[in-house]
Amino acid sequence: MADFSRLPGPNADLWDWQLLAACRGVDSSLFFHPEGERGAARSARENSAKEVCMRCPVRAECAAHALAVREPYGVWGGLTEDEREELMGRARNRLVAASAPASASVGGDAAAHH
Repeated sequence: MADFSRLPGPNADLWDWQLLAACRGVDSSLFFHPEGERGAARSARENSAKEVCMRCPVRAECAAHALAVREPYGVWGGLTEDEREELMGRARNRLVAASAPASASVGGDAAAHH
């Protein structure tokens, strides 16, 4: 007999927030840039996408999801690709700084050994 206790549980609760998203039914091309889109056209499209996100009841969940899975494309939770990359870079820098060993103090301990 199969051991079903080892199977992962239902994950619908991880995705149910999408059912409430303001972007449901909106053309996905608003949130994902066509190849080669740059400058004013890209900014205008991203700003239009962000307007949808700003009135969305699940914006925080959407942004958290995009950051957690490192979503490389599109506007998610009101954050563009570049904005998410910047946030991830800042978080990475904080983690590196927090994990760095404390530098030896200048003075106090060093002076005591002379």
